[in-house]
Amino acid sequence: MTFFLSRLLARWVFTRGWLLPVTVVVVVFATSWPLMALAEPAGSDLVSPGNYWWYFVVTAATVGYGDYSPVTTAGHFVGGYVIIGGIATLTTVFTRLATALEQAKGRRMQGTEPVRATGHTVLIGYTAGRTERIVAQLLADDVTGLVLCTGEEVPVHPMPGEPVDFVRGDPTAADVLARAAVHRAATVLVDMADDNEALAVAVTVDHANPSAHVVVALRDMERAELVRYVDPKIKCVQWHTPRMVTEELTSPGIADVYAELMTAGGASTYSVALPESLGALRTERCRVALGRAFGATILAARAADGLVVNPGWDGEVPAGAVLYYVGPRRLTEAEVTAELRASR
Repeated sequence: MTFFLSRLLARWVFTRGWLLPVTVVVVVFATSWPLMALAEPAGSDLVSPGNYWWYFVVTAATVGYGDYSPVTTAGHFVGGYVIIGGIATLTTVFTRLATALEQAKGRRMQGTEPVRATGHTVLIGYTAGRTERIVAQLLADDVTGLVLCTGEEVPVHPMPGEPVDFVRGDPTAADVLARAAVHRAATVLVDMADDNEALAVAVTVDHANPSAHVVVALRDMERAELVRYVDPKIKCVQWHTPRMVTEELTSPGIADVYAELMTAGGASTYSVALPESLGALRTERCRVALGRAFGATILAARAADGLVVNPGWDGEVPAGAVLYYVGPRRLTEAEVTAELRASR
């Protein structure tokens, strides 16, 4: 175990570039202790094994608590030697720390630093303006742990001020996806420059993490059939609707709902104008009456003062308002009027 720990420490020291400060502090400690023992009177508490290490630490760190101190002139010189060695060590350590932090920041900006997140969201591909809007929407929806993975054409982090990690490289390369921790991601968005690239990246992502919720933005939705050959669980969304992209990322399966609503047959979205003669109506009354009689679900109401989406049950629908609803068929004004009158 001792051999293993020593090898591990040696490897850490050399790889991290801390050899110089470690050497300085070891040499100063190893030489100052016997010198102090020679300089101080026999039996001095200062040079006992249980005390000297503490004296060395507080003196080298220039803290100087004063609980132990040399009493002879020669001991004072040894103490000065310890102080100088401590200052040299601290200066070297702080310089190395500053360099390490600067290098880490540089690697982060250049996209070469591995991501250590788990259960995060990876955005693969970058389009100036569009990607920023997607990130802003995700952050507004309280999505955290965002990782942007781009190709080599993006030289530095395009959004350094946002809480987004950055990885740069070929998104079809396994090592690049590994740096973005795709294998540990919960959600992945493939948003490439063209559909061919998107299909290639989708294959690679599915191989790296078959359990992730993968969303692919396509310009030609007919390509979705090719994506389904790769994995039927992959969701394809129209590239030109970035809001739908973010909704599918945060609410898996919502794209299927939108697709069903926009497809002929089955439930669809309609509108109907309420006659002025009905007067103002409680929203709850409209919801219950139309829901029970026609299987309709009210989505919104438009009146003179504007559109209200998902009106509250305790609210009021003004006279002559237009109702927007989801239902199996279009309702006539006469049907709606008769049912609402009957529900009084």
